[in-house]
Amino acid sequence: MRSARWLGAVGFVLGVTLAAAPADDKARADDPNKGKAFTDADFVLKAASGGMHEVELGKLAKTNAASSDVRKFGDRLVADHTKANEELKTVATKAGLQVPAKMLPEQQKHLETFAALKGAEFDRAFITHQVKDHEQDIALFTRASQEAKDPGIKAFAAKSLPVLKEHLDMAKKLNAGAGKGSP
Repeated sequence: MRSARWLGAVGFVLGVTLAAAPADDKARADDPNKGKAFTDADFVLKAASGGMHEVELGKLAKTNAASSDVRKFGDRLVADHTKANEELKTVATKAGLQVPAKMLPEQQKHLETFAALKGAEFDRAFITHQVKDHEQDIALFTRASQEAKDPGIKAFAAKSLPVLKEHLDMAKKLNAGAGKGSP
């Protein structure tokens, strides 16, 4: 049973690792939204779902991680994304846009996968996922900061970018130190 879960986690990590490509701040080459029309409503849906996803993953990191550095990163994700989620609700409501009450199915599935992982196995998969996830978030928020029609949405996206970039830097440093962290 344990080896099957371990193999599943290794497969997940490898899949996430292979899918994660270097990104610049403008857009990822594998951005699923590249070339699609941008809408403020689509941004709000994805940003709200992503924010809820990060909060829940951060909570899991606090309980499932082996490394104190990963647990601290989880705390930071919870704090920053909770604050951003509240700000997004405010600007979306002012723009007349609906904010989802729950995350998208794909993100819920990721959460369930991570809930089954513990210790060093969780740490490796979590950090790899955080790098990829924040690269995608930066691409989405960069696009919103340039293309959003509503000035409040545009300003929210621009204001959020430095924090997302800081999270990406933190995740990359943890990823580079994987296996060397403190339990």
